[in-house]
Amino acid sequence: MPESPSPAQTSPDTATTANSAAEADAQSSTAASTSSATPAEASAPKRSRRGRPGYDRETLINKATEVFVSRGYDGTSMDTVARELGITKSAIYHHVTSKEELLHLAISRGVRALDSAVETESLRENVNALERLRLAVRASVVILIEYHHSVTLLLRVRGNSPLEREALEARRNIDAKVRALVEAAITEGGLRSDFTPGLITRLLFGMVNSITEWYRPSYPVDPETIAEAVTTMAFQGLEA
Repeated sequence: MPESPSPAQTSPDTATTANSAAEADAQSSTAASTSSATPAEASAPKRSRRGRPGYDRETLINKATEVFVSRGYDGTSMDTVARELGITKSAIYHHVTSKEELLHLAISRGVRALDSAVETESLRENVNALERLRLAVRASVVILIEYHHSVTLLLRVRGNSPLEREALEARRNIDAKVRALVEAAITEGGLRSDFTPGLITRLLFGMVNSITEWYRPSYPVDPETIAEAVTTMAFQGLEA
């Protein structure tokens, strides 16, 4: 016996009629919307809504450090940083309160890494002062390359603000630790004594710091090899 159609079932003709009515309503609604729009709105291209870029705090600091190095800190505004990163200033202020704080965060990572490396080698036991000095120089090269932009900023500050003067003081503290190693190595007879500890320290780290001027991630020599080359030149010379 044939089943009677349930209320949920409709014939093809009925469905077609319903769909046509729905399409007509939609077209009518679209036409009304279009007619109510201004000529500028009608001709303007449709814009997709952009979500917040995926910059976390660390990525923001890394990118901003690169901008400070390439453009100079004093000549870089937060508008410039935002534009270079492709984000809004409000997205930056979500992580930091000012450009000065951003500089502090950018420099601090390099300062901490350098200070820790020199401190660790200075306190190494069962090694003479000359070897501790050599290891400190070698470690400094590796850190400088790893934190290239951060250390470059550290070396470029001139003390124009309390924050920059704080950075200069941190540099002096690191230099003092290296100088103490130089003095100990001279006392032990490991280094020649006709040069002053201050001069030797400046010459050693003049060589190390110069790496910031020419090193790039694309450089075809790995950091460990560069560090070994610097220490070999500094403590053994270039004679074969």
